[in-house]
Amino acid sequence: MSGAATHETPNRGILTLCVMLATIMQALDTTIANVALPYMQGNLSATQDQINWVLTSYIVAAAIMTPVTGFLAARLGRKRLFLIAVAGFTIASVLCGIAQSLPQMVLFRLAQGVFGAPLVPMSQSVLLDSYPREKHGSAMAMWGVGVMVGPILGPTLGGWLTEYYNWRWVFYINVPIGILTFLGLSAFLSETKRQALSFDWFGFAALSIAVGALQLFLDRGEQLDWFGSREIIAELTISVVAFYMFLVHTFTSERPFINPGIFKDRNFSVGLFFIFIVGIILLASLALLTPYLQNLMNYPVLTAGMVLAPRGIGTMVAMMIVGRIINRIDPRVLVLFGLVLTASVLWEMTGFTPEVSRFTLVRTGIEQGLGLGFLFVPLSTITFATLTPEFRTQGTALFSLMRNLGSSIGISVVIFLLTRNTQVVHSQLVEHVTPFNEALRTGAVHRIWNMTTALGRAALHAEITRQAAIIAYIDDYKFMMLIALAAVPIVFLLRKGGPQADAGQAVLE
Repeated sequence: MSGAATHETPNRGILTLCVMLATIMQALDTTIANVALPYMQGNLSATQDQINWVLTSYIVAAAIMTPVTGFLAARLGRKRLFLIAVAGFTIASVLCGIAQSLPQMVLFRLAQGVFGAPLVPMSQSVLLDSYPREKHGSAMAMWGVGVMVGPILGPTLGGWLTEYYNWRWVFYINVPIGILTFLGLSAFLSETKRQALSFDWFGFAALSIAVGALQLFLDRGEQLDWFGSREIIAELTISVVAFYMFLVHTFTSERPFINPGIFKDRNFSVGLFFIFIVGIILLASLALLTPYLQNLMNYPVLTAGMVLAPRGIGTMVAMMIVGRIINRIDPRVLVLFGLVLTASVLWEMTGFTPEVSRFTLVRTGIEQGLGLGFLFVPLSTITFATLTPEFRTQGTALFSLMRNLGSSIGISVVIFLLTRNTQVVHSQLVEHVTPFNEALRTGAVHRIWNMTTALGRAALHAEITRQAAIIAYIDDYKFMMLIALAAVPIVFLLRKGGPQADAGQAVLE
């Protein structure tokens, strides 16, 4: 549970910097290791399927442990939990860097996920408690920089470290950040009152199994041909049954793991839906752009990272602007603007071809970053505008959980659609590739794609696959655009503000 906010927090600036470092450290690790996977694969003697567990183990552990943050904060005290999480995450990062085998790496990544799970919701909770309500918009803007920019800059920083140093530095970079964060929190974060609460082990176990099985289903589905695999069917079945048991238990137990009363707040419930959408767009679009630049446009890893980096700049600029105007403009208007801007950029991306200029890539990246920034900060503010303080830590944990689930589901869905649509379009294009097609029998086309030679047929097949992939990427961008537009009407379910339980005044006037 959240402790009472003092709003007169001494050294608030230093405390803000410390919790920001914790947020950035955890958010970076969601994507920074991606580009290093091929290098890890060789050093750890792992197959392509096995090395993906380096990512999966972290995601699963973090997803399972995020909802329990509220209970741990109440039982241990907020400061103690924060310090344990930072120290554990830093030590686990060192162990990941020195890992000599795949089992060691997976084990240490699990530890990283366990200790990293409380960092983001705890950071958000500390900032909300440290700032008065009229400054919550500015506080969420600063917090959002770490949450949104971390995953965007992760591939760029990871590629640079791997290229010029070693893949192990992808993990070692957390050490100085972790030490500074630990020292700062030790000195400036105040402790909250500890509460001897009982723990709903059944509810926690049911939700953990549901989330863990869902993550495995999403992460391994593409590798195992989805419902053609018994493992995938079993994981989905386990997830559905466990989640059903969790829901039944939550609404029938006297002291459930997650208090259902939290969902009576309409802004909070609608905000969870919106952050799920943001999670889809944030990382799914990044998961598409990286292979697009490397595989279709033949950009080196570092060049691709530099082209993607301006999206983070756009996000930071938007958050700084929103932090200054959110108390003067209805947050719902800012959320609506962010959705429309994001959808318009995704629409422009449906016209991308491998010949698109680098300037266009950078410009659309900045515009998309602006859209996500205008969407994320007011959403974070309005979601908690009417939520009572006793639900705050539990609410921030659920907020982070929904963002992570949105990211995981979004990545899995767009990659699945990309693979399937590439195959479908490829088969459609092949229907027109015959010796009787006049366009393939004359001029330069015939010399390059001569169907009577093995080299010509190979070149023709490569070009057909390339064109099919381009169309599949376009379909994915269109799919994400439709998701953003479909969320627009939901904005009107949000309330501008309302009374807090501990204060009889309106929020976000």
